[in-house]
Amino acid sequence: MSPAEIQIQHHDAVCHIVIHRPERKNALTHTMYSAINDALLAAEANPRVRVIVLSGEGENFTSGNDLKDFLQHPPTDEQAPVMVMLNTLLNAQKPIVAAVSGYAIGIGTTLLMHCDLAYCDSTARFQLPFVSLGLCPEAGSSYVLPLMAGHRRAAELLLLGESFSPETAREIGLVNAIVLDEPVLDYAMRKAKQLAHQPYASVLLTKSLLKKPQQAVFSAHMRFEGQHFMERVTSPEALEAFSAFQEKRQPNFRPFDPA
Repeated sequence: MSPAEIQIQHHDAVCHIVIHRPERKNALTHTMYSAINDALLAAEANPRVRVIVLSGEGENFTSGNDLKDFLQHPPTDEQAPVMVMLNTLLNAQKPIVAAVSGYAIGIGTTLLMHCDLAYCDSTARFQLPFVSLGLCPEAGSSYVLPLMAGHRRAAELLLLGESFSPETAREIGLVNAIVLDEPVLDYAMRKAKQLAHQPYASVLLTKSLLKKPQQAVFSAHMRFEGQHFMERVTSPEALEAFSAFQEKRQPNFRPFDPA
Protein backbone atom coordinates (compact mmCIF):
# COMPACT_ATOMS: atom_id res chain seq x y z
CA MET A 1 0.00 0.00 0.00
CA SER A 2 1.15 3.48 -0.77
CA PRO A 3 1.57 5.46 2.46
CA ALA A 4 -0.39 8.21 0.74
CA GLU A 5 -3.62 6.20 1.05
CA ILE A 6 -3.75 6.93 4.78
CA GLN A 7 -2.32 10.33 5.65
CA ILE A 8 -1.57 11.57 9.14
CA GLN A 9 -1.44 15.27 9.92
CA HIS A 10 -0.81 16.98 13.24
CA HIS A 11 -2.41 20.29 14.18
CA ASP A 12 -1.18 21.18 17.66
CA ALA A 13 -2.89 18.62 19.93
CA VAL A 14 -5.09 17.17 17.16
CA CYS A 15 -4.09 14.13 15.11
CA HIS A 16 -5.91 14.16 11.78
CA ILE A 17 -6.20 10.77 10.02
CA VAL A 18 -7.22 11.13 6.37
CA ILE A 19 -8.51 8.33 4.13
CA HIS A 20 -6.75 9.41 0.94
CA ARG A 21 -7.91 7.38 -2.02
CA PRO A 22 -10.28 9.79 -3.76
CA GLU A 23 -9.99 8.11 -7.16
CA ARG A 24 -11.80 5.09 -5.61
CA LYS A 25 -14.18 7.12 -3.46
CA ASN A 26 -11.89 6.31 -0.53
CA ALA A 27 -12.76 2.61 -0.66
CA LEU A 28 -10.86 0.72 2.03
CA THR A 29 -8.48 -2.22 1.61
CA HIS A 30 -7.13 -4.58 4.26
CA THR A 31 -3.78 -2.76 4.25
CA MET A 32 -5.57 0.56 4.73
CA TYR A 33 -7.35 -0.84 7.78
CA SER A 34 -3.94 -1.81 9.19
CA ALA A 35 -2.63 1.68 8.50
CA ILE A 36 -5.62 3.29 10.22
CA ASN A 37 -5.14 1.00 13.18
CA ASP A 38 -1.45 1.91 13.40
CA ALA A 39 -2.34 5.61 13.22
CA LEU A 40 -4.90 5.26 16.00
CA LEU A 41 -2.48 3.38 18.25
CA ALA A 42 0.25 5.95 17.61
CA ALA A 43 -2.14 8.79 18.45
CA GLU A 44 -3.24 7.02 21.62
CA ALA A 45 0.41 6.58 22.67
CA ASN A 46 1.49 10.13 21.81
CA PRO A 47 1.19 12.38 24.89
CA ARG A 48 1.01 15.44 22.65
CA VAL A 49 -2.18 14.21 20.99
CA ARG A 50 -5.41 14.97 22.81
CA VAL A 51 -8.02 14.50 20.06
CA ILE A 52 -8.22 12.37 16.90
CA VAL A 53 -10.07 13.50 13.77
CA LEU A 54 -11.13 11.15 10.96
CA SER A 55 -12.05 12.35 7.48
CA GLY A 56 -11.88 11.39 3.81
CA GLU A 57 -9.99 13.18 1.06
CA GLY A 58 -12.05 14.90 -1.62
CA GLU A 59 -15.80 14.50 -1.98
CA ASN A 60 -16.33 11.32 0.08
CA PHE A 61 -15.72 9.97 3.56
CA THR A 62 -15.48 6.34 2.40
CA SER A 63 -17.54 4.16 0.08
CA GLY A 64 -16.79 1.16 2.29
CA ASN A 65 -14.81 -1.93 1.42
CA ASP A 66 -12.98 -2.17 -1.88
CA LEU A 67 -14.89 -5.18 -3.22
CA LYS A 68 -11.99 -6.70 -5.16
CA ASP A 69 -9.68 -6.47 -2.17
CA PHE A 70 -12.44 -7.70 0.15
CA LEU A 71 -12.94 -10.84 -1.93
CA GLN A 72 -9.19 -11.46 -2.11
CA HIS A 73 -8.66 -10.84 1.62
CA PRO A 74 -11.96 -11.59 3.40
CA PRO A 75 -11.94 -11.32 7.19
CA THR A 76 -11.69 -14.85 8.58
CA ASP A 77 -10.82 -14.32 12.25
CA GLU A 78 -10.46 -11.64 14.90
CA GLN A 79 -6.93 -10.85 13.68
CA ALA A 80 -8.24 -9.62 10.32
CA PRO A 81 -7.14 -5.98 9.87
CA VAL A 82 -10.69 -4.62 9.88
CA MET A 83 -11.54 -6.49 13.09
CA VAL A 84 -8.37 -5.28 14.80
CA MET A 85 -9.04 -1.68 13.71
CA LEU A 86 -12.64 -1.78 14.99
CA ASN A 87 -11.46 -3.14 18.33
CA THR A 88 -8.94 -0.31 18.59
CA LEU A 89 -11.70 2.21 17.87
CA LEU A 90 -13.94 0.63 20.48
CA ASN A 91 -11.25 0.82 23.15
CA ALA A 92 -9.78 4.22 22.28
CA GLN A 93 -9.38 6.40 25.35
CA LYS A 94 -8.92 9.70 23.53
CA PRO A 95 -11.91 11.44 21.94
CA ILE A 96 -12.49 10.82 18.24
CA VAL A 97 -14.23 13.30 15.94
CA ALA A 98 -15.44 12.48 12.42
CA ALA A 99 -16.06 14.83 9.48
CA VAL A 100 -18.27 13.30 6.77
CA SER A 101 -18.92 14.38 3.19
CA GLY A 102 -20.38 12.33 0.35
CA TYR A 103 -20.49 8.56 0.65
CA ALA A 104 -20.34 6.95 4.08
CA ILE A 105 -21.23 3.41 3.07
CA GLY A 106 -21.07 0.25 5.19
CA ILE A 107 -18.16 0.68 7.57
CA GLY A 108 -18.22 4.36 6.62
CA THR A 109 -21.43 4.51 8.64
CA THR A 110 -20.74 1.91 11.33
CA LEU A 111 -17.40 3.35 12.41
CA LEU A 112 -19.19 6.62 13.21
CA MET A 113 -20.92 4.74 16.02
CA HIS A 114 -17.49 4.42 17.66
CA CYS A 115 -16.72 8.13 17.38
CA ASP A 116 -17.50 10.58 20.17
CA LEU A 117 -18.52 13.44 17.90
CA ALA A 118 -19.49 13.33 14.23
CA TYR A 119 -20.45 16.05 11.78
CA CYS A 120 -21.58 15.90 8.17
CA ASP A 121 -22.48 18.25 5.36
CA SER A 122 -25.49 18.25 3.04
CA THR A 123 -23.74 15.96 0.51
CA ALA A 124 -23.42 13.07 2.97
CA ARG A 125 -25.15 9.81 2.05
CA PHE A 126 -25.20 7.00 4.59
CA GLN A 127 -25.99 3.34 4.02
CA LEU A 128 -25.90 0.01 5.86
CA PRO A 129 -26.17 -2.45 2.93
CA PHE A 130 -25.11 -5.60 4.75
CA VAL A 131 -28.34 -7.62 4.43
CA SER A 132 -28.62 -6.63 0.76
CA LEU A 133 -25.15 -8.14 0.26
CA GLY A 134 -26.06 -11.41 1.96
CA LEU A 135 -24.09 -10.43 5.06
CA CYS A 136 -25.13 -9.26 8.52
CA PRO A 137 -24.41 -6.05 10.46
CA GLU A 138 -20.84 -5.34 11.56
CA ALA A 139 -18.92 -3.29 14.11
CA GLY A 140 -21.56 -3.83 16.80
CA SER A 141 -24.12 -1.84 14.81
CA SER A 142 -26.93 -4.33 15.53
CA TYR A 143 -26.46 -3.47 19.20
CA VAL A 144 -25.71 0.24 19.03
CA LEU A 145 -28.18 1.35 16.37
CA PRO A 146 -31.33 0.22 18.28
CA LEU A 147 -30.03 2.10 21.32
CA MET A 148 -29.57 5.22 19.20
CA ALA A 149 -32.58 5.07 16.93
CA GLY A 150 -35.03 2.64 18.50
CA HIS A 151 -35.80 -0.86 17.28
CA ARG A 152 -38.14 0.03 14.39
CA ARG A 153 -35.87 2.64 12.80
CA ALA A 154 -32.80 0.42 13.30
CA ALA A 155 -34.65 -2.51 11.69
CA GLU A 156 -35.61 -0.31 8.74
CA LEU A 157 -32.06 0.89 8.14
CA LEU A 158 -30.41 -2.51 8.63
CA LEU A 159 -32.96 -4.84 7.00
CA LEU A 160 -33.74 -2.73 3.93
CA GLY A 161 -30.23 -1.34 3.54
CA GLU A 162 -31.43 1.83 1.85
CA SER A 163 -29.40 5.01 1.60
CA PHE A 164 -30.38 7.67 4.13
CA SER A 165 -29.94 11.39 4.38
CA PRO A 166 -28.01 13.74 6.64
CA GLU A 167 -31.32 14.71 8.23
CA THR A 168 -32.02 11.09 9.17
CA ALA A 169 -28.46 10.68 10.44
CA ARG A 170 -28.93 13.68 12.71
CA GLU A 171 -32.39 12.54 13.81
CA ILE A 172 -31.12 9.14 14.98
CA GLY A 173 -28.01 10.59 16.63
CA LEU A 174 -25.45 9.24 14.18
CA VAL A 175 -24.13 12.78 13.66
CA ASN A 176 -24.23 15.77 15.98
CA ALA A 177 -24.95 18.36 13.30
CA ILE A 178 -25.25 19.05 9.58
CA VAL A 179 -22.76 21.78 8.71
CA LEU A 180 -24.02 24.16 6.01
CA ASP A 181 -22.12 27.43 6.28
CA GLU A 182 -18.52 26.19 6.03
CA PRO A 183 -16.57 23.07 5.05
CA VAL A 184 -17.48 20.28 7.45
CA LEU A 185 -13.81 19.48 8.09
CA ASP A 186 -13.14 23.06 9.20
CA TYR A 187 -16.05 22.83 11.62
CA ALA A 188 -14.97 19.43 12.95
CA MET A 189 -11.39 20.62 13.41
CA ARG A 190 -12.60 23.66 15.32
CA LYS A 191 -14.63 21.43 17.64
CA ALA A 192 -11.63 19.12 18.05
CA LYS A 193 -9.36 22.02 19.00
CA GLN A 194 -12.01 23.28 21.41
CA LEU A 195 -12.11 19.83 22.97
CA ALA A 196 -8.31 19.73 23.15
CA HIS A 197 -8.38 22.88 25.29
CA GLN A 198 -10.79 21.42 27.82
CA PRO A 199 -9.30 20.14 31.12
CA TYR A 200 -7.86 16.96 29.70
CA ALA A 201 -8.11 14.65 32.71
CA SER A 202 -11.79 15.52 32.86
CA VAL A 203 -12.20 14.83 29.13
CA LEU A 204 -10.66 11.37 29.41
CA LEU A 205 -12.59 10.51 32.54
CA THR A 206 -15.89 11.70 31.09
CA LYS A 207 -15.40 9.66 27.90
CA SER A 208 -14.60 6.62 30.04
CA LEU A 209 -17.69 7.14 32.19
CA LEU A 210 -19.91 7.59 29.14
CA LYS A 211 -18.74 4.29 27.67
CA LYS A 212 -18.35 2.17 30.81
CA PRO A 213 -21.99 1.10 31.37
CA GLN A 214 -22.23 -0.55 27.93
CA GLN A 215 -18.57 -1.30 27.15
CA ALA A 216 -18.45 -4.96 28.15
CA VAL A 217 -21.78 -5.81 26.50
CA PHE A 218 -20.89 -3.84 23.38
CA SER A 219 -17.50 -5.56 23.09
CA ALA A 220 -19.00 -9.03 23.53
CA HIS A 221 -21.76 -8.35 21.02
CA MET A 222 -19.31 -6.96 18.47
CA ARG A 223 -17.27 -10.18 18.69
CA PHE A 224 -20.41 -12.33 18.43
CA GLU A 225 -21.71 -10.28 15.50
CA GLY A 226 -18.28 -10.40 13.86
CA GLN A 227 -18.24 -14.20 13.97
CA HIS A 228 -21.52 -14.29 12.05
CA PHE A 229 -20.27 -11.65 9.61
CA MET A 230 -17.17 -13.69 8.81
CA GLU A 231 -19.31 -16.79 8.25
CA ARG A 232 -21.64 -14.87 5.94
CA VAL A 233 -18.79 -13.65 3.73
CA THR A 234 -18.58 -17.07 2.06
CA SER A 235 -22.33 -17.76 2.07
CA PRO A 236 -24.07 -18.46 -1.28
CA GLU A 237 -26.13 -15.29 -0.90
CA ALA A 238 -23.07 -13.12 -0.36
CA LEU A 239 -21.21 -14.67 -3.29
CA GLU A 240 -24.25 -14.08 -5.51
CA ALA A 241 -24.49 -10.45 -4.32
CA PHE A 242 -20.80 -9.83 -5.01
CA SER A 243 -21.00 -11.45 -8.46
CA ALA A 244 -24.08 -9.43 -9.34
CA PHE A 245 -22.35 -6.23 -8.27
CA GLN A 246 -19.32 -6.96 -10.42
CA GLU A 247 -21.50 -7.97 -13.37
CA LYS A 248 -23.79 -4.93 -12.91
CA ARG A 249 -26.99 -6.96 -12.63
CA GLN A 250 -29.68 -7.62 -10.07
CA PRO A 251 -28.84 -10.50 -7.71
CA ASN A 252 -31.06 -13.58 -7.62
CA PHE A 253 -31.35 -14.95 -4.09
CA ARG A 254 -34.34 -17.23 -4.76
CA PRO A 255 -32.27 -20.41 -5.26
CA PHE A 256 -30.91 -20.03 -1.73
CA ASP A 257 -34.29 -19.70 0.02
CA PRO A 258 -34.86 -22.26 2.77
CA ALA A 259 -36.75 -25.31 1.51
